[in-house]
Amino acid sequence: MQQSQFFEAVRKIHEQDPRYDPEAYLFVREALDYTVKMLDKPATEPGRHVSGQELLEGIREYAVNEFGPMALTVLKSWGVTCTADIGEMVFNLVNAGILGKTDEDRREDFAGGYDFHEAFAKPFQPRSAEEAR
Repeated sequence: MQQSQFFEAVRKIHEQDPRYDPEAYLFVREALDYTVKMLDKPATEPGRHVSGQELLEGIREYAVNEFGPMALTVLKSWGVTCTADIGEMVFNLVNAGILGKTDEDRREDFAGGYDFHEAFAKPFQPRSAEEAR
């Protein structure tokens, strides 16, 4: 899919569901590509499928690598405050024909994946004196 088609689809999604900044959708798309590479999946079908849990882990790693200690702030600025939000965006992209899914994939796969503070803020907080020993 060409980038212009992607951005047009995201524009339409945002008109229908303005909860998430359009930049968040681009981030999810980039994080999916990162995850596919991280998991050493084939570049094209078949076998490229990434589960909700795999994508959540890829998003966590990608956000920490891209934004460092600002990851939580950036995600929140886009309206993304929990893993369920990621699932909502993924399924918005699925419904727009941007991403595919299997019959087993569900929005609920993304609920309760991890705590955002633990995933994006805690890695950058100073360790306590007890943990440092």
